[in-house]
Amino acid sequence: MFTGIIQAVGEVAAMQPSGGDLRLRINTGELDLADVALGDSICTNGACLTVVELPGDGYWADVSVETLDFTTLGGLKQGSRVNLEKALTPASRLGGHIVSGHVDGVGEVVSLHEDARSIRFTLRAPDELARYIAHKGSITVDGTSLTVNAVNGAEFELNIIPQTMAETVFGEYQPGTRVNLEVDVIARYLERLMQGDSAAHVQGGSLSMETLAESGYLNK
Repeated sequence: MFTGIIQAVGEVAAMQPSGGDLRLRINTGELDLADVALGDSICTNGACLTVVELPGDGYWADVSVETLDFTTLGGLKQGSRVNLEKALTPASRLGGHIVSGHVDGVGEVVSLHEDARSIRFTLRAPDELARYIAHKGSITVDGTSLTVNAVNGAEFELNIIPQTMAETVFGEYQPGTRVNLEVDVIARYLERLMQGDSAAHVQGGSLSMETLAESGYLNK
């Protein structure tokens, strides 16, 4: 688990295709690896990766076909910069929100403009994730915990302060940039719980209008 508070920006040092998937080497820059061991998790642009080698100035991780298919990691290149966060511990400050490192889908930057000292971003999420994105709710973008400032269908707005722009890869985003999205895990569990006993028979895990009506949330 993670908090969505980025601890350092690393850089892709090498990408090695291996047996149909990918082995990725990340140079971690200022990230302190003194307490990291083989098998530990590091959130890399929002995706939880397992450390398989520790060469000293970074780590190697295996990226499965599943991860390549559902994240932006397959589009990285040597020299690409990535957001990094080590897994939280019981003593960690939960400065953002609970982040699993399991990417729900890939979104896209639609536009950005200056808003006083901040930058206002509009992003578009996949349609199937729109129902989990709420005004003033939390969302994770490339591993960064953020507050949603406005929602319009599948598009949502974020206000990025100068500190976040400087300490993450947000400063490199342009219209068309693809980003990893993770919705608030509480919304996921709430949807499943509302299905009640019918959950075992619902395909895809989606909450239907019929289920909402049966639970008394809609006027019949």
